[in-house]
Amino acid sequence: MAPLFVFPQNLQALEKDDEEEYQGNSLFVQNAIDIARFRPSELEEFVKGVSFDLSDKELYCIEEQDVFDRVYSLVRGFSSLAPSCKFILAESLRSNLSVLLPNVDSLVRVSQVQDDDETPTLDRVTSYRNAFKIYSFFLLHIILTEESYTGSSNNAKVIASSRKKQPVNSWNWESQRGRMLNLIANSLEINLSLLFGSADPDENYLSFIVKNTFSMFEKATLLKDSETKDALCHIIGACATKYHYTEQSSASIMHLLHKYDFVVTHMADAVAFAEKKYADGTLACSLIREIGRTNPKSYVKDTAGAENIGRFLVELADRLPKLVSTNIGLLIPHFGGESYKIRNALVGVLGKLVAKAFKDVEGEVSAKSIRLQTKQAMLEILLERCRDVSAYTRSRVLQVWAELCEEHSVSIGLWNEVASVAAGRLEDKSAIVRKSALNLLIMMLQHNPFGPQLRIASFQATLEQYKKKLNELEPVKLTEGMMDGVPSDNDSINGEGEVDNGNAEEVTNYQPESLTDSLTHTEQEIASKDSSVPDVGNVEQTRALVASLEAGLKFSECIAATMPTLLQLMASSSATDVENTILLLMRCRQFQIDGAEACLRKMLPLVFSQDKSIYEAVENAFVTIYIRKSPVETAKNLLNLAIDSNVGDQAALEFIVGALVSKGDISSIAISALWDFFCFNVNGTTAEQCRGALAIICMAAKSSSAILGSHLQDIIDIGFGRWAKVDPLLARTACIAIQRLSNEDKKKLVLSNGSRIFGILESLITGFGLPDNIWYAAADKAIDAVYILHPTPETLAADLVKKSLSSVFDDTRGDALQNDIASGNSIVLSTIQVVKLSRYLFVASHVAMNQLAYIESCVRKIQKQKGNKGKVDSEGTENAETQKDNGINAELGLAASEDAVLDTLAERAEKEIVSGSYSEKNLIGECAPFLISNTTGLCNACLMSIHDYRCQILLLFTVVENAPSEIVRSNCTIALGDLAVRFPNLLEPWTENMYARLKDPSVSVRKNAVLVLSHLILNDMMKVKGYINEMAVRVEDKDERISNLAKLFFHELSKKGSNPIYNLLPDILGKLSTQDLQKVSFCNIMQFLIGSIKKDKQMESLVEKLCNRFSGLSFTEKGVKKLIESFKTYEHALSEDSVMDHFRNIINKGKKFAKPELKVCIEEFEEKLNKFHMEKKEQEVTARNAEIHRQKVGNMEGFVMAGNNGEESTESDIAEGVSDSEVINTSVEVQTESSNDESTSKLVEPEESSGACSEVTEQEEETEIQSQRDNKKGASRSRVKKSNMKDVKVTLSATTQRVTRLRKKVEE
Repeated sequence: MAPLFVFPQNLQALEKDDEEEYQGNSLFVQNAIDIARFRPSELEEFVKGVSFDLSDKELYCIEEQDVFDRVYSLVRGFSSLAPSCKFILAESLRSNLSVLLPNVDSLVRVSQVQDDDETPTLDRVTSYRNAFKIYSFFLLHIILTEESYTGSSNNAKVIASSRKKQPVNSWNWESQRGRMLNLIANSLEINLSLLFGSADPDENYLSFIVKNTFSMFEKATLLKDSETKDALCHIIGACATKYHYTEQSSASIMHLLHKYDFVVTHMADAVAFAEKKYADGTLACSLIREIGRTNPKSYVKDTAGAENIGRFLVELADRLPKLVSTNIGLLIPHFGGESYKIRNALVGVLGKLVAKAFKDVEGEVSAKSIRLQTKQAMLEILLERCRDVSAYTRSRVLQVWAELCEEHSVSIGLWNEVASVAAGRLEDKSAIVRKSALNLLIMMLQHNPFGPQLRIASFQATLEQYKKKLNELEPVKLTEGMMDGVPSDNDSINGEGEVDNGNAEEVTNYQPESLTDSLTHTEQEIASKDSSVPDVGNVEQTRALVASLEAGLKFSECIAATMPTLLQLMASSSATDVENTILLLMRCRQFQIDGAEACLRKMLPLVFSQDKSIYEAVENAFVTIYIRKSPVETAKNLLNLAIDSNVGDQAALEFIVGALVSKGDISSIAISALWDFFCFNVNGTTAEQCRGALAIICMAAKSSSAILGSHLQDIIDIGFGRWAKVDPLLARTACIAIQRLSNEDKKKLVLSNGSRIFGILESLITGFGLPDNIWYAAADKAIDAVYILHPTPETLAADLVKKSLSSVFDDTRGDALQNDIASGNSIVLSTIQVVKLSRYLFVASHVAMNQLAYIESCVRKIQKQKGNKGKVDSEGTENAETQKDNGINAELGLAASEDAVLDTLAERAEKEIVSGSYSEKNLIGECAPFLISNTTGLCNACLMSIHDYRCQILLLFTVVENAPSEIVRSNCTIALGDLAVRFPNLLEPWTENMYARLKDPSVSVRKNAVLVLSHLILNDMMKVKGYINEMAVRVEDKDERISNLAKLFFHELSKKGSNPIYNLLPDILGKLSTQDLQKVSFCNIMQFLIGSIKKDKQMESLVEKLCNRFSGLSFTEKGVKKLIESFKTYEHALSEDSVMDHFRNIINKGKKFAKPELKVCIEEFEEKLNKFHMEKKEQEVTARNAEIHRQKVGNMEGFVMAGNNGEESTESDIAEGVSDSEVINTSVEVQTESSNDESTSKLVEPEESSGACSEVTEQEEETEIQSQRDNKKGASRSRVKKSNMKDVKVTLSATTQRVTRLRKKVEE
């Protein structure tokens, strides 16, 4: 019999030559061959010889010494073998072991037959065991050697990529590795107890297999091969479960989980495989126990390990939900740990268990009840975790609830509670929690069990009808029950209308279909006014449906109540908030939630966002909601949107429509459908729809002006025709359409219908066909159209102004009218109509503004032509004579003089607009008296030529401050912004006055002031002066709109350069501290401003600058050092308890991140602060007591001075006062009279409020007065006055001396 093979620690251990130890009882290498000395041909022959022996001889020939030595030599030098030799050797060993395994079963049968002669059988078993171990050992060593070789040479990818090109008998390591490992895994499934003589295999064998298997798990590339990974999982599962190698395997798995993140999923697969293959969850339970037994604090330090362990638990719960549910109690205590990653994982585990562990409804009633109670407990934990201290855990819980809703694992009774929690989390301070809450609400809407339409009115109508139906059925049921002697079942619904566990299954199975059907029927009933409802069954089913309808109504109301919060989230600075809010609103619109449509329209201004993701979200939502496959539907949606939009929404709509037209999302067919609506080609089209269609077409024309060219005549006929009288705004929209014509279409229009179109525009401006509230907007666009279309607009504009002026006065007055206007005749001004005068002033000022813009455009054209000419000349196209002339002109300075002439002409043209001298009365000059008396006209005049109206600036600021009308002040505020843009240097001294509008009592004035100043500052038209604190105060404005605008201003200001708020903050703080602000408002303003500073260096510098206020600062290590160094700057404020509270908070935060050296400094700093705080408090108390005592001494001195007076009346009064004081100090023995109450209170008050320093004085005084009281007990008041006057004088003299001594002590 051959020696036994003992598994060595490594391959080299087989070469030990201690014959005394191994001879006769162990197989080891006796004659190792150095294959490195073989030539390639010789080595190949050697390998083939070994392979021939292995295949030709018995399977257990491997235990023969010669064969064993040769195989060992080849395995030892396996990495140096040629690929063909590797293949031959590995295939020979693998095939022999694969043939050996089935023979073990036959060996069992042979042993059962040959019971008489056991010796041959034992020998065969020993040989089989030796061969089995040797083959397994060599194959595993080949795998380890080749893996280390391929890993070091980094050629695994090359081999994998060329797998298909290699022949079958070539060396393809990936496939060979998988086959070898699968063979070893299968070898563990045979009856090894016969080979090893016990239930468990040899300890060395299992140890070697398990150790090397786990070492392979450390290679991520190896686990990517599914065949290899499955084999390794099989080996671990078999060893740990079948052969009871659980404890060691658990320890190895935990080690790998803590160390490598890529093994998490594969280890979960291995554990799940062991449980399913052998129906034994010992390994899984052991791991759960080990995790539960771990100290929660250890996971705080090992964050990577905590994350891996958490992922492993979630994967395990997903694969083995029932097993984990029975052991979940071991993990629940970790909810109290500090590691949020473990809590996140446990939340995920509970979600998996709720979704998968309780689907089996079979079993006994008691077991089913226990499972339901366990599930309910898990759901309660999930609800409780929604208020976890960690934002990551709160977010993860909401994600788990979304997964449960998607898998329909949330009951109707719990649905509204989850919805309420999600709605509350929309206001969470963490963006990731808000995102998860929004996604949860989206998922709840998508998978809600109440139907496709969630209108509150529909639910209320349906619920009311089914309640009546239930009331009709219940008396019948009750009567039947009483007749049968059986009480009716009233316990299926609790007091809140929720379904109890007894009927939960019935309601869940019945409700969704019936509820959806009932909603459909309800809509038909509302339309037909029919009160009948479909019969849904018996009383129990009707009651269940009523409960479901109540739950559905509550859910609809909960979602509808979130609309104000969603509007706030759309203005959030977080892009994820905006994107997910838009998605939720789209889902709400799909399910017809009340208020969703109105909220979605609020998203239109977000197209101007600089964040690309927000713009894309708005654009996608717009396309999804309003762009349909049917062009008519698309056109109708767009025109209705234009009709209902305000000015801001129309600007946003114009932007997005232009973008969609450029992309082709709004097709030409949709534009044709809009023209059909405009031309009334669609039945039922109204004038309002006609205007909306033209407005959308104008928006589209901004991107493609050719759109308007095909319907020029329709625009004139319809836009200015009879339909303009039905909808007056149609004329204004037609004026916009004319302005947006292409240049060719403009020329075509002027040539064909010039006189008509200009006549229409003139009648629109000077006529009275439009209402006053619409005329101004229409006239504005009409004047713009005149200056865009007319070849010489100044001539037509002059006629417009003259006609408008003549319409104000009686035309028959002739020249007298002009003289009255020039002299400012009050009779003329008092007899005209205000409406006509207002229109005239509007026309004059807007014509002047357009004329100014027209002059500037003409100047730019001339300069452009001159520049083009110079460019052509520089290219050498001019002849020599022209070049010579240009050179002479340049030398003489004629070119510069041409520019000067151009500037002079432009300046004169501008002056002609506003000239008001007697010799040159032009456009504005004709109505100068009116303009000065009209604020808007005055502003426009100043914009035209500030030089002529410089003296009126003071008047303008006086008006904006003192005008009683808030409309006038509001308009002047806007006009001042325009003046600041055009003449910034002239308005610079008036900056303080412009900031003063932020304190105006009118909401509209303050709002316009915020808008104007924001525009000027953010566009660098006004420097941020020292009055920015007024803008900061608006952050806490009572009007929410103004507050939001101020916050938006500072948010945008923080993005400019290196954050100007950082430099402005000390100045703002200093000025805010001097203003009459409430403490809460002051703290809110400073917290908001400090929150806009993100850079650590700036924050550290602020610590040094803002040592008087710390509530909002987040301190770094450097910041704490700065704070300690700046102690002198704030020590005077340490007596305040609120200041000390802030310092204590900073110290507590600093101790958390501080290093040991800094921590010692912080503790010393804390002691120093406490010491100074106590000293300052004592000093304040002492100073306060001294002041009180000083006041008391002053009162006593006055008292003594009065006592030294020799007049009798004075003495009487003094004695009376002394007696009063005696009465007070003797504790109600004698009552004072009402006439002496005032003098008594003046003496008593300082005594009551005095501190420790006055106690001695009080005792001395009481002693003396008490001695007097003893002599006068029982006497009347008048008798005391007369008989003791002399004693009083003596007492006063002694008191005076004592007071003098005390005063000297106090002064010292």
